[in-house]
Amino acid sequence: MLKEGTTAPEFTLKDSTGKQHSLSQYRGKKVILYFYPRDDTTGCSKEACDFRDSIHTVTKKKGVVLGVSADTEASHEKFTKKFGLPFTLLSDPEKKTIQKYQAWGEKSMYGRKYMGIFRTTYVIDEQGKILKCFENVKVPGHVEEVLKLL
Repeated sequence: MLKEGTTAPEFTLKDSTGKQHSLSQYRGKKVILYFYPRDDTTGCSKEACDFRDSIHTVTKKKGVVLGVSADTEASHEKFTKKFGLPFTLLSDPEKKTIQKYQAWGEKSMYGRKYMGIFRTTYVIDEQGKILKCFENVKVPGHVEEVLKLL
C-alpha cells in the first residue's frame, strides 16, 4: 500500500463517455478512489450501490467518489445505468493506475492462482495527500468506515 501522508500518484483515465479525468482536477475536494475487480459482479455491485446510497453525505462534505477497474468504457456505461450510479467510473484497461496504487497482484481462489485487482480504497485529502488507505476491503460496512474520514 502507498503510505498515508504521501502525495497520491497523478493519473488520467477515461470515464464511460470517453471524457478524461485527472486526480489534479479534484484538488480542493476529498477523493474516495476505490479500485474494484469487475463491473456487475456481486461484490462490486454491492460496493458501488453502497457508495451510490451514500453519495449525498459524500457531496455534502465536499467529497467525490471515483471507481476504477480494468473494464471498458462501454462496460462502465452499462454498469452505471443498471444501478443508477451517480459517480464516475474510470477505465484502466492497461492497469497502469491500478498498479501505481498497488491494487494489482497475485490472487488465489479455490487453490487457483491468478493476477487480479485487489479491492482497495484510498481517501485523498483536498491537497492530494493520502489520508487513509484500505486494503483487502470487505464490502459490508466499508462505506461507513470511509464516510467517517470525510
